[in-house]
Amino acid sequence: MSSAGGGRGEPAGAALDGISMATHESLIESFQRAGQAQVFAFLDTLGPTERARLLAEAAEVDLAELDRLNRTLLNSKAAAGIDLTDLAPAPYEKRPEHGGDGGAWARAKAAGETALREGRVAAFTVAGGQGTRLGYDGPKGTFPVTPLRAKSLFQVFAEKIRAAGVRYGRPLHWFIMTSHANHEATVAFFAEHRHFGLDPARVHFFRQGRMPAVDFSGKILLETRGSLALSPDGHGGSLRALSRSGALDLMAREGIDTLSYFQVDNPLVRCIDPAFLGWHRLAGSEMSSKMVPKAYAEEKVGHFCRQRGRLVVVEYSDLPMAMQRETDGAGGLRYLAGSIAIHVLDREFVRRMAEGGEGVALPFHRADKKIPTIDAAGNPVKPDRPNGVKFELFVFDALPFARHPVVIETLRADDFSPVKNATGLDSPVTCRDDQLRQFARWLRAQGVALPADATGRPEVAVEVSPLFGYDEDSFAEAWRARRPQPEVREGLYLE
Repeated sequence: MSSAGGGRGEPAGAALDGISMATHESLIESFQRAGQAQVFAFLDTLGPTERARLLAEAAEVDLAELDRLNRTLLNSKAAAGIDLTDLAPAPYEKRPEHGGDGGAWARAKAAGETALREGRVAAFTVAGGQGTRLGYDGPKGTFPVTPLRAKSLFQVFAEKIRAAGVRYGRPLHWFIMTSHANHEATVAFFAEHRHFGLDPARVHFFRQGRMPAVDFSGKILLETRGSLALSPDGHGGSLRALSRSGALDLMAREGIDTLSYFQVDNPLVRCIDPAFLGWHRLAGSEMSSKMVPKAYAEEKVGHFCRQRGRLVVVEYSDLPMAMQRETDGAGGLRYLAGSIAIHVLDREFVRRMAEGGEGVALPFHRADKKIPTIDAAGNPVKPDRPNGVKFELFVFDALPFARHPVVIETLRADDFSPVKNATGLDSPVTCRDDQLRQFARWLRAQGVALPADATGRPEVAVEVSPLFGYDEDSFAEAWRARRPQPEVREGLYLE
């Protein structure tokens, strides 16, 4: 439904936005039957554009789903906490340097490279966020992040995807999930930068779904007289959005059966990782995940666990601190495997999860929030304490439904340095330093003498474009082929 509309005084059956008045009346009546008539309390005071917007937003709401969530998540039992019985640490495939099977890792890498050469892999980025927490006005993916050239997060990923396409002889498709808040700005950013050298026909944007916020009695909140209090449905909503947007059908037509999933805030991610893809495919897995060993017990990451034969992720806020601090016989953390939101997904598994069915659906989570709204007179209210509930889906909740799920270890230094906060941990400064450490490691592995501090951060700032080398192997090949090899000094940029 578009965002223009007509007035309420029109004859029955007249068109409003190309949709009959009868359809709008039916929509309003459905909300009245559901006990949500307050949504249209100010309809008669709205102008045509505001009226059309409110009706379009209301049409997004699945009232039956909302009724189920109100019944299951607003009662005291649902709020009591998650089930932690029969919980144990999940097994994972260790890196060779930590005792894993080097031969198995080599076979996995070969299998992943075969899939890439056959064009069976696409990249998928969850990019609905804004840069608000960074003090940045715009989509988070447009935030400048590299040490010298200040490339955006989107440019870093685009260059990695482009380089992988060149390396394996098959350009990759890239699916990018935006939000209603940043969709137009994101699409315009890519157009302005000519899609960073990628074929625009292989870069696909689609919006994340939204859910209405409700008060503690289950009534949908209005943000203004003419708009609902809507918010994104969580990163788990990406599975429904892939299906609803037609992306899964496009993949099927293109022969793509494997999706490399990652979030927009982590420029270090190996978004096209042959070994990870290979582990997934060789196991016949429907959903695979990367883990990093937790740096310390209190680190705020989810925990990969086994529960009654199924792989699950338990959030740090849900796992008692006593369990997070448990140690094994060697003195290490028992719940060691930290989730970092990097997955590989089978296309038809995504379709199955998106379509739902008996016993197959992602569970919604309740989040009590301070939600800007209006009062009964239509006046703005900015609460100073939680006044309502938002409903969110988490993508890792798909793991218990996946056949043969695999968790592999990755090195934090090579795969995980997110930009989440303006200062302190996981900030632009820490991410910049981690990128510098990675570039320095690659150079030192090729025999370059590069002084660094105790953390491995080099004394000079250098930057390596993913088009030169997007991982240690591709960098090594490019460096050895470079003649003459450049002097490594302050400001060196390799592309």
